[in-house]
Amino acid sequence: MLRQTIRPRKAPQVVFALLFVLFLSAILHAAETPQEKDARIAWWRQARLGMFIHWGPVALKGTEISWSRANSNPACPNRGEIPVEVYDNLYKQFNPTKFDAARWAAIAKSAGMKYMVLTAKHCDGFCLWHTKASDYNMASTPFGRDICAELTKAARAEGLRIGWYYSPMDWRDPDFRTPNNARYLASMTQHLRELLSNYGPIDLLWFDWDGGDPQYDQAATYDLVRSLAPKIIINNRLDLGPGNSDRVILNPNADYYTPEQAVGQFDNTRPWETCMTLGTQWSWKPDDTIKSLRECIDILVRCVGGDGNLLLNVGPMPSGEIEPRQVEILEGMGRWLQRYGDSIYATRGGPYKPSPWGAATCRDNRVYLHILSWPDTILVLPPLPCKVTGSSLLSGGKVAFRQTDQTFEIIVDTKDRDPLDTIVVLDLDKPADPLIPIKVPSGSLAAGNPASASNVFQNSPAFGPDKAFDDDRDTRWACDSGVKQAWLQVDLGKPAAFNRAVIEEGFDRIQRFQLEKRDGDSWKPFFEGKTIGPRGIFDFDTVTAQQVRLNVLEADDGPTIGEFQLLMRKP
Repeated sequence: MLRQTIRPRKAPQVVFALLFVLFLSAILHAAETPQEKDARIAWWRQARLGMFIHWGPVALKGTEISWSRANSNPACPNRGEIPVEVYDNLYKQFNPTKFDAARWAAIAKSAGMKYMVLTAKHCDGFCLWHTKASDYNMASTPFGRDICAELTKAARAEGLRIGWYYSPMDWRDPDFRTPNNARYLASMTQHLRELLSNYGPIDLLWFDWDGGDPQYDQAATYDLVRSLAPKIIINNRLDLGPGNSDRVILNPNADYYTPEQAVGQFDNTRPWETCMTLGTQWSWKPDDTIKSLRECIDILVRCVGGDGNLLLNVGPMPSGEIEPRQVEILEGMGRWLQRYGDSIYATRGGPYKPSPWGAATCRDNRVYLHILSWPDTILVLPPLPCKVTGSSLLSGGKVAFRQTDQTFEIIVDTKDRDPLDTIVVLDLDKPADPLIPIKVPSGSLAAGNPASASNVFQNSPAFGPDKAFDDDRDTRWACDSGVKQAWLQVDLGKPAAFNRAVIEEGFDRIQRFQLEKRDGDSWKPFFEGKTIGPRGIFDFDTVTAQQVRLNVLEADDGPTIGEFQLLMRKP
């Protein structure tokens, strides 16, 4: 249960006025029918892919935005390595002379992205626009220019939608989450008025949360936002607090939920969007590990196949440029989408739910099977409750299918398989959208088997080792914060042969790991790797074992694993 927000006592007439505003807001919001809401967010659902941009003076240090700032407010969770007096004065050196908003927008468009979301203000309180609420903004930097103004103009010139990330937290503001919080709220209100009034129609507002008490006067804040931008789309994080998840929607004013650094589970009843970094942290990091094109296509397909969006983050450099390595991956995504975008844009997830082999998207009477990993020469799926009238490959080549009451089989010759994504098009005798989603078993030898681990976050069963073997990508095994080494093991019940491990990690924390099998009284490694990422696929020579262990040898922080699957791939 959310803790009650503490606010200063108000005079009766002020309380009456506030209640009247909240009542009016409730009436106005209730006037929107489900059909009207669907129409308002239709552009966003059809877009499927957007660019997230985390940037600010912290780029000068190459450390994580906001979280690398030392703490100056005990009500806030940051405990960063950069002293406050250093972090808070970086803006005096911030002079990104190579910033080119038109170039940023062109990169987003070339990547096939349909909208952009910029960190107008992150948790460190620095504002990328010329706010009148304080001097801690771009106008006070050597560069001086209004980033928000230039980006909105550039995005619209490219036909892209524009939105703001706005942190309702401000770890630098001395009034935030104190008895003077009302004074902070006045500054926050001014910020929102400027952001939603000074730059033309804003399409999206992306609030954030830090796990602390959400003392943001949510009702009045939503009312202000919707009064200034009636058609705006708002995420779920303004209301989240202690004990919440980023996958819940606590307020009818919120339009969608936001899995972070992990692909969300299939959900075609509530809109959702995965936010994920192209590197390992949100802001720019020198020599960072960048996701490959294959990884990015995999993530995008699984998001859309789960009926969600992907907001993929870039962190521009101190110069204002987006790093060439990141641009190369983004442009690769764009080339892929130019060819195969019909299977992504304006589709819905299903009728098959995402599984180790891949995911499905659909539109009208057509289904696109995105086969990302072939489990065999033949892909065997549960039968569809309709007739398949035809099939083809988007990339060219031949495909065959066999349809029975028990199975639906797809056959594609090895030479016709695309190394990134073999897309099989199925034409049906009825619309695919209304079909009941079909769960495809993962085929993992480890699914549902007894599991154990060296550490569990707060000893909570909700994060127990079994959550990594439950074929549910919305649960996870997690360790306590600060844990740098840990192990997760499973007992298969009897010796079994396998030659592939699929591991889904949250937050990119693992830096080195081994896969090991029990050999008598000891553990024998059979595979060693470095980072895992959102979805790591690791192939090796066939191993036969009953007990298998993921041994995390080095991690930045407490490791967390969504799924750990053991599979037998065949030629």
